[in-house]
Amino acid sequence: PVHDVRRGTIEAMAVIVPALRWERPLWRDGAMRVAGVDEVGVAPTCGAVVAAAVIMPPNCHRIPGVRDSKTLSAAQRERLAPIIRRRAVAIGVGAASVADIDNLNIYHATHLAMRRAIARIGAHDHVLVDGLRIAGFEREVGPYTAIVDGDALVYSIACASVVAKTVRDRMMGRLAVRYPQYGWERNQGYATKEHRDAIRAHGLTPHHRRSFQALHVLLAGDQLGLFDGVPVMDEEPGEAD
Repeated sequence: PVHDVRRGTIEAMAVIVPALRWERPLWRDGAMRVAGVDEVGVAPTCGAVVAAAVIMPPNCHRIPGVRDSKTLSAAQRERLAPIIRRRAVAIGVGAASVADIDNLNIYHATHLAMRRAIARIGAHDHVLVDGLRIAGFEREVGPYTAIVDGDALVYSIACASVVAKTVRDRMMGRLAVRYPQYGWERNQGYATKEHRDAIRAHGLTPHHRRSFQALHVLLAGDQLGLFDGVPVMDEEPGEAD
């Protein structure tokens, strides 16, 4: 069962198990250091966007239970992340701060976080990245393949999604200690009712993304269409990008 954050219901959905079909041809061709890359934290209204790059050993076996972090509970992610870290050849984590997001916009800040994560893994032969092709990305990171829904389909990208999600959740948990009114340890910065009510009552913090127009509209009291298409949940959210 997967939590449907838009309707707040539990629905039985087929769980996609990520495969090694993208890594294996690269390994056969001599690209032994294949990095899977994914980002989390695009949709929240506060906090950094975080990316992870993970190189798993060539011809490895999949770790049971690893899949797109959105389909895992927090407990499952916390159990799997250290296993991934132990088995990985290299892991890099990169972030783009709220200042980066406000200066660059979320689209470019996300790619900045990815590039920072890739830079931290050191030498690599090929990158598998979740999403669409990115202008100028190859010039920065070398040969890469963009795969839509890669976090669900590609094993090394799924590993990266788990690592990135656990890192960002911990970051938001630490910020929640300093700003307990907003419930970030529960909502991770998503636009839950609890979070919206706290913004109305206490205003914005230095960690809110002030370039997000929705926050200004919320503070102005005009909520018409404010969160159309944005996940709104009162339970633990998945990572809706």
